[in-house]
Amino acid sequence: MRPPNPASRLIPPLLALLVVLRVNCSAAAAERPNILWITCEDTSPHLGCYGDPLAATPVLDALARESVRFTQAFAYTGVCAPSRSCLITGVYPLRLGSQHMRSTTRLPETVKCFSEYLRAAGYYCSNNVKTDYNFAVPAGAWDESSRTAHWRKRRPGQPFFAVFNFTVSHQSQIFCSEQAYAQNTRRLTPAQRHDPAKVAVPPIHPDTPEFRHEWARHFDNVTAVDYSAGDVLAELARDGLAENTIVFFFSDHGTGMPAVKTFVWDASLRVPLLIRFPPRRRDAAPAKPGGTSDRLVSFVDFAPTVLSLCGLEIPAHMQGVPFLGPKTRPPRTIVFGGKDRQGERADTIRYVHDGRFHYLRNFQPHLPWAQHISYVHQHPSMQAWQRLHDAGELKGAAARFFETKPSEELYDVRADPWETRNLAGDSQYRGELERLRATCRAEMKRAGDLGLLPEFEMHARGAGRPLYDLATDPKFNPLDALLDAAWIANQRDRRNVSKLVALLNAGDAAVRWWGAVGLVALGGSAADAVPALRQSASDTSPDVRLAVAGALANLGHDAEALPLIREALRHDSALIRLAALNVADRLGARAEPLLPSIRAAALRDPAHKDASDYVGRMTEYVPERIMAAAARIRPSRE
Repeated sequence: MRPPNPASRLIPPLLALLVVLRVNCSAAAAERPNILWITCEDTSPHLGCYGDPLAATPVLDALARESVRFTQAFAYTGVCAPSRSCLITGVYPLRLGSQHMRSTTRLPETVKCFSEYLRAAGYYCSNNVKTDYNFAVPAGAWDESSRTAHWRKRRPGQPFFAVFNFTVSHQSQIFCSEQAYAQNTRRLTPAQRHDPAKVAVPPIHPDTPEFRHEWARHFDNVTAVDYSAGDVLAELARDGLAENTIVFFFSDHGTGMPAVKTFVWDASLRVPLLIRFPPRRRDAAPAKPGGTSDRLVSFVDFAPTVLSLCGLEIPAHMQGVPFLGPKTRPPRTIVFGGKDRQGERADTIRYVHDGRFHYLRNFQPHLPWAQHISYVHQHPSMQAWQRLHDAGELKGAAARFFETKPSEELYDVRADPWETRNLAGDSQYRGELERLRATCRAEMKRAGDLGLLPEFEMHARGAGRPLYDLATDPKFNPLDALLDAAWIANQRDRRNVSKLVALLNAGDAAVRWWGAVGLVALGGSAADAVPALRQSASDTSPDVRLAVAGALANLGHDAEALPLIREALRHDSALIRLAALNVADRLGARAEPLLPSIRAAALRDPAHKDASDYVGRMTEYVPERIMAAAARIRPSRE
């Protein structure tokens, strides 16, 4: 007979220990609070509880009376995918490489969706239903993510984190069909419907029937959200779970109207945030039920805050500040974020906001705010706005949208909530400008901002590696040099021509690109740079060559510029073709010789599917814009 293995004697005690540990973990999990997120889309604080006189939101107003109402809550940016990337990871999109709308990046091993940490701690995590993170959803992020996902599918007694997202207030539901609108708002009473004649059109928009109609629809859609939020809250109460569930209500960014959504003005970023703490969890609340908190809160703070409320450790890579629970940290003094490519149009803006003063740094100020985005131009209001601009009938703040941008913007949002008066040039506010300018630069460096790399260059340098891991490597992302180069480029000062020419000879391609961009921005004032531009037309970087083409075209050297643009339109990468289409579109009638290449540019790029889609859209409408521009000037040619 084989003698007994001494180790076998350890098996029963180990099994018993595992059982005890599992029971203890289950007991600890049962003591943790449930977390419910009720989220909606494209909605600024247009609720009765925030004092909006047009709002018809009885359910959310009642929730506010039981909650803490946050008055200074901000999305990362004024559009969904980058903001959702920020929410689910607690990391700035500009560090992950998920900052463009839309795009695809990879998460490194060290960064996870925060729901993964909850699941590891015993939580049941359900998402109903939107993800849209700009990266593939990890397999372990959710127990279920679907239109039927619900806390009711968890094990008995298992704590949960559940998300219910309502899309009825999305931008697309403002310009949807009458049939879809009727379905969306079927539960509204006649008294809850909004009369376009009584809508207050903000000063940034022209007062047209189209804008009145769409603002009224937006408020109707918010009322539809109110009904849907009531459904979820009623289910929570019926299931007897309200007494141990902390409820969040918020929107993914500001209102889905032209010149609000996709931007980073206050109206684009500020969101409603209500958090209800049940009596047994009220020690975590920063104010009594019905009270308010003026603490600055950013979307990057939500992930560490939920982990704190659930008694979990906060991973070191998270860049947010927990504002509730035992891990609460001192309040932040500013919120920070940005805007990058939206749809088919590139732009780079960074902002810092201290609750009163809002600073914006425009890194491509030579581009107008009102770049043509095919999705936004589905709005009848945007079409009417464009017609008024083309006819020269706009004035005031509504006319500004079609102008090129200043390098810097500064607003006092308490005195000027729609940010129509830029204080950046006012000597009275010079101290605030310099303070927030320095803060913006410091935040970009602290965060590891990838946004000063051209999009193609960023991915090419990454070579398939997670961009997060490379963002703070000065060889990959030389932020100090890029910030210095961009500052020179953004001044649009002809006295800087020699400095910009020097940048064209830098060792780093992205620094050279900023030199070329600065010469593009100078337009005809860059004439002294023509010899250097001709030399840079053979640069190894396609981004640099394309920017050089734009600068040469601005100086009237089409014979040298058009071949460079044609070359870029044939590039394997959809990112370069997208950039080339933008340059061609800005040339108007002068791009007519490029029409065959423009039409042929709609090639698929498996590495950048979203960019390929935008290229396809542009190859459909850019030729029409070029031909229309050519038709307008043809009589004068003849």
